[in-house]
Amino acid sequence: MKIGVCMPYMARDYDRDRILGWARQIDEGPFDSLSCGERITGYSYEMHSILCAAAAVTERVRIMPSLYVLPMRSAVMTAKEVATLDAISGGRVGITVGVGGREKDYQAVGAPFSHRHQRLDDQVAEMKRVWRGEILHEGMDEIGPNPPQGPNIPIYAGAMGPKAIARASAWADGVYGTSMLGDRAGHQAIYDMAKAAWKERGRADKPYLIGSFWCSLSPDAEQDLRTYIYDYMKYIGEDVGRGMAAAATRFTPQAIREAIENVRAAGADELLICPATAHYDEVERLAELIG
Repeated sequence: MKIGVCMPYMARDYDRDRILGWARQIDEGPFDSLSCGERITGYSYEMHSILCAAAAVTERVRIMPSLYVLPMRSAVMTAKEVATLDAISGGRVGITVGVGGREKDYQAVGAPFSHRHQRLDDQVAEMKRVWRGEILHEGMDEIGPNPPQGPNIPIYAGAMGPKAIARASAWADGVYGTSMLGDRAGHQAIYDMAKAAWKERGRADKPYLIGSFWCSLSPDAEQDLRTYIYDYMKYIGEDVGRGMAAAATRFTPQAIREAIENVRAAGADELLICPATAHYDEVERLAELIG
C-alpha cells in the first residue's frame, strides 16, 4: 500500500516557508504522494496553488488533488489547470473529483447545487476531451497544454455511497473513499461497493482504492485533532462536529499505526494521511513512524 500526506490547507499559520518546507519533507520520503483538499468557505488555502508550489519543489512523489469539487467549477478551466500541473510536476499528477457536500461553497462561487451528480459525469467527459486535444466547438482552437503523461491522467472518484460509486464506475480509474476516523469497517464497505460496481459495469480492471484518515502528532496532538475535526464537520451541525471530535483517537503513534493497518487490511492501494496542523512534528514524526 502506498502512503501519502495531505498538506494542511486549513491551517492559519501556513506561510511560504512552511508550505514549501512540508512539500520538500514529504518528497524526501518515505511517502509516495502529496495531496491537498479543496474548500471555499471556512478559512483555508486554495488547493491548486498549494499543489503547483509543491510540484515545483518536489521530484518524486505523485501530486494528488483530493479533491476537485468539479460541479462548482468550469470543467474546461479545471482541465487546463490539471494539464498545467502535470507539466509543472513532470507527469506526476493523478486527480480526484467529486461533488463535495458543502452547499455554501457552491453558493459562494455562484454555482448551482442541484443536478451536481449529472454535471460531474458530463464534466469528466469534457475534461478528457480537452486532454485529447479535441476542438470543443466549431471555430475554436484547441485548449492545451498537452499533459506530459498523455491524455489519460488518472481520475479517481471521491464517492462513498452506492449510487455515486455506480455512476463513477463508468468513467473513474478508482475510488477515493474515506472513513476519516481510521477504522477498517468504513473503508471496507466503500471498497466492496466499488469492486461490485466495477463488476456490474462489466469492467475487467480492478478499481484503484484510496483511503484516508485524520490524525495529529503535534505537541498538543489530542486537542489539535479534536479541534480540527470539529472545525471541519460543524457545517453539518454542532452536534455532529462535537460527536466526531469526541470520537477521534488517532493522536498517538500506536493509534496511527493501527489506523494504517486498518486501511491496509480493508484492501486499499493507497492511503492519504491528513494531519491536523501545519506543525513540522506532523510530517517529521509520520516519516519516522512509517519509515
